[in-house]
Amino acid sequence: MRRKTLGILNGIIASVSYGTNPLFALPLYARGFGVNSVLFYRYAIALIIYAIWIKLFKKVSLKISLKEILILFCLATLFSLSSLTLFDAFNYIDAGIACTILFIYPVLVAIIMTLFFKEKLTKTTIFSILLTSLGIILLYHGNSGTTLNPIGVGIIFLSAILYALYIVGVKNIKPIQHINRYKMSFYIMFFGLFVYIINLKFCTQLQIITEPKHWLYVIGLSLFPTIISLETINVSIKLIGSTLTAILGALEPLTAIFFGVLIFHEQLTLRIFFGVCLILLGVFLVVTKKNKTN
Repeated sequence: MRRKTLGILNGIIASVSYGTNPLFALPLYARGFGVNSVLFYRYAIALIIYAIWIKLFKKVSLKISLKEILILFCLATLFSLSSLTLFDAFNYIDAGIACTILFIYPVLVAIIMTLFFKEKLTKTTIFSILLTSLGIILLYHGNSGTTLNPIGVGIIFLSAILYALYIVGVKNIKPIQHINRYKMSFYIMFFGLFVYIINLKFCTQLQIITEPKHWLYVIGLSLFPTIISLETINVSIKLIGSTLTAILGALEPLTAIFFGVLIFHEQLTLRIFFGVCLILLGVFLVVTKKNKTN
């Protein structure tokens, strides 16, 4: 298989697998499980599987310095809080729309780099901001005078900002640039798990899973949108670069919308369709423009 074809295939798998978050999370919510319990199981099981994977097959040492520990702990907290707010938003707005709004994070990265790292604010970035803003307005104002839950919209915006800050940190904090990506992923999951341990009062409030079907949902959540997505996106970036991989990331919200409509009977109107298209177009402009200037 050609290098580019393999890279595109891995990028598609990464995006589609990450888009399955609602597929496994929403049934657990429906059975009374809280966000923190769901994410605790997701991170804990994924961490165990991933640790075995990198030790047995990747042969990666997990040694890090105290300075690296502090930096990775801060980044892991941002990443974990982004997951927490995303999953919490599912309680307020349709999962497909939540994942679409989350996808504005490349635009937010561009804004953060302009404000704090003196990158030039280009016309393309400004136009992308306008497009994504218009797309969100279309999503927010639904048909028949209904609107999205403002709490849910606020939470998903916070999730996108937290993830954008995480991306900026990974790209710009020099002391961690040399760290093997598998080691970094392990510690992001490891330290990120502490967010849920603390929120669950050191697991005293953890909801116990007793039914086999529920374990299947949790294992699916740990494998598909976590480990499989993580591994395939690493391969995709290596083979075809971050720009094309980011463009293929559009399949993530589309997958979430697909499962939301097909399985959870979420609404898909013409207004929502155009809103999604405007957001995706705005993100594409930022991503492709950044590639041309590098």
